[in-house]
Amino acid sequence: MAVWTLASALIQSDLLPSPLAVWEAFQRELRLGYIEDMAATLGRVAAAFLLAMTIGSAIGIWLGTTPAADRLLWSWVIFFLNVPALVTIVLCYVWFGLTEAAAVTAVALNKIPNVAATLREGARSLSTDLAEMAQLYELPRSARLRHVILPQLAPFFAAAARNGLALVWKIVLVVELLGRPNGVGFEIHSQFQLFDVAGIFAYALGFIVIVQAIEWLILAPWETATRRWRR
Repeated sequence: MAVWTLASALIQSDLLPSPLAVWEAFQRELRLGYIEDMAATLGRVAAAFLLAMTIGSAIGIWLGTTPAADRLLWSWVIFFLNVPALVTIVLCYVWFGLTEAAAVTAVALNKIPNVAATLREGARSLSTDLAEMAQLYELPRSARLRHVILPQLAPFFAAAARNGLALVWKIVLVVELLGRPNGVGFEIHSQFQLFDVAGIFAYALGFIVIVQAIEWLILAPWETATRRWRR
């Protein structure tokens, strides 16, 4: 905070506003619908994140445990990994219109290949010794999934979730900038048109704080809990 304050004093205030100026911009936007825009963006992030994690995890585990499917489809996963996010967003808007469904679909499609690639590596690294032990003791399929497979995949789920959250919210902002009438991305674009750097900081920092809180309060404790079985 001290470095920021000093830098803002040395640079033109309209290029790097002080923390006080950003706080004043935050209070101003709070009266103009800050909470509603933040909630709209978080809703899109949550929907796209859950969709991408569910579909991507299923594809990744399937590829990692089924060699024939992996040989057939892995090259397609690599292909979609390298499709630019902007292309996917524009195509979804062209094909499905400027709708919420198109926005969420565009974000999810950009993230699904990343999740699939991460979980594929996790599924390929499953312990054969534990699998043989489960087979020897004739564990039911549900028990194998709960006590043998999922605990080993937990670190990969955590990595996919952490990277996914970081990627999804950034893409959501682009989606909102291009085709939604509300949300943090829309507001940042509006502040840019007004050359209001303090307003841009107010929205960007607010959303970063929320995402960081999710990391500290949810993802990190969950990842720690999933590693206890290794002790």
